[in-house]
Amino acid sequence: MNDWVEYLIPGGVAAVVTMALTFGVRWAAVRFSIVVLPDERRVHERPTPTVGGVAMFVGFLSAMAVASQLAAFRQVFQSNSEPLGIVLAAGVIFAVGTADDLREMSPPAKMSGQVLAGTLLYLFGVAMLFFRIPFVGTTLVLSPDLSPLFTVAWVVVIANAVNFIDGLDGLAAGIIAIASGAFFVYSHQFLAFQGFGANVGPLIAIVTCGICVGFLPHNFHPAKIFMGDAGAMLLGLLMAASTMSVVGESDVGSPGRTFFTFAPILIPFFILGIPLLDTAWAILRRASRRASPAVADKNHLHHRLMRLGHGQTRAVLILWAWTALLSGIVLWPVLTRHNSIAAPAGVGALAILLVTVFARGRRAADAAALPPPAPAAAPRSRPTQPAHSSPQPGRHRRRAPADHRS
Repeated sequence: MNDWVEYLIPGGVAAVVTMALTFGVRWAAVRFSIVVLPDERRVHERPTPTVGGVAMFVGFLSAMAVASQLAAFRQVFQSNSEPLGIVLAAGVIFAVGTADDLREMSPPAKMSGQVLAGTLLYLFGVAMLFFRIPFVGTTLVLSPDLSPLFTVAWVVVIANAVNFIDGLDGLAAGIIAIASGAFFVYSHQFLAFQGFGANVGPLIAIVTCGICVGFLPHNFHPAKIFMGDAGAMLLGLLMAASTMSVVGESDVGSPGRTFFTFAPILIPFFILGIPLLDTAWAILRRASRRASPAVADKNHLHHRLMRLGHGQTRAVLILWAWTALLSGIVLWPVLTRHNSIAAPAGVGALAILLVTVFARGRRAADAAALPPPAPAAAPRSRPTQPAHSSPQPGRHRRRAPADHRS
């Protein structure tokens, strides 16, 4: 239990520093007009400060500095170079994201920054070294040619997945808080079972969770500040680094239970299932139209939920619930020592499905019960406009938001 308490210290530091500093970042963003204005591509309806990623990055650095002084993590910081590599990579991707928040960068430029961050992780030892084939039990040792490629690809995928899902108030922060918290519990149990002592993965996971918990009160609907690309890509990099430190550097299976014979390589695909599914669908959807994956559209999961009739808050809570359900599938055998997850998973999925469908029906019914608006009286001083002529200014329908804010 004591080692769990030791992990809570850097996690708490990350939460407190991020929450407190966000107040100052909000003030500075307004003072220097670093705001996101409403337009046809965005969901929010008023100018909102951005670059909340600044507070998140400082919260991360503060937590890592505190952890480096704790006896429980002395071996983690002294036995390898991974913590330094993660800090440097986080600095690179944060700088790229901040530059994009202040002055929009081209997709290739942002991709270059992500590749550089992934390369730094590999050079400092955070890498995909082993790949355990799901359900087979065979472990592949990645060659020196493939290991950096897999490492960089994982960073790029997760960073963009988090950036894509950051489309509604509190959505990305809540999903990553749940996912990183779940991965902390899993990785802590997994490493303890295998006897691996000095591993930075659980520490990065709990710090990431703390960052999100500290930022979420400022970002939940109605958001007072956005994390921007700086915050979203930072969270993506930290999740990539944490998962690679545990699942990419272990050549053995997980705690020996039947359900986890395919673990640990698929664990990140469960806990990050929502952003990864949204990213995969976006790529396929845009490729079918022969469009660039960077071209914005309004068909992300959160946009679809809103078109079903859910407001921002309900759509966010639904996607949080799905993330919690997927994370629960991972944690159920670890925490209960039972392999059967069909019953709790089925009950959870049914409950979320009922809310998704029937809550929408209730809102539609309430809207249908409202009296229709009274028709506007035609001005007497002007002739009636012919039906075939173009509409008058100000009479066109407002277009739906096209994509996420970031």
